[in-house]
Amino acid sequence: MRMVSLREFRVRGAQALKDVPQGETVVLSGQAGPAFFLVPVIGDLAVQDQELKAALALASLRQGWNRAAARGLDQLQEHDIEREIRAARKRPRRK
Repeated sequence: MRMVSLREFRVRGAQALKDVPQGETVVLSGQAGPAFFLVPVIGDLAVQDQELKAALALASLRQGWNRAAARGLDQLQEHDIEREIRAARKRPRRK
């Protein structure tokens, strides 16, 4: 995996990717760190798109699980969750 700065990619475009071996993933990195992946298309685009979406969904779930664990919410039992739902449904709705 190669790393290319966003600035270099913006200024030099395809030339910035010239030294990257064919088929290798590129990480575009900004001042705040990694920002984008450039993933080469090899084979069936529809299958790769589906696999990428599944990987992104799993990463999002893991991020949510980590946030829940940090707040101690990963220990909730089903009856605790049901109680939260009932309480939320009793609250007046905002318009």
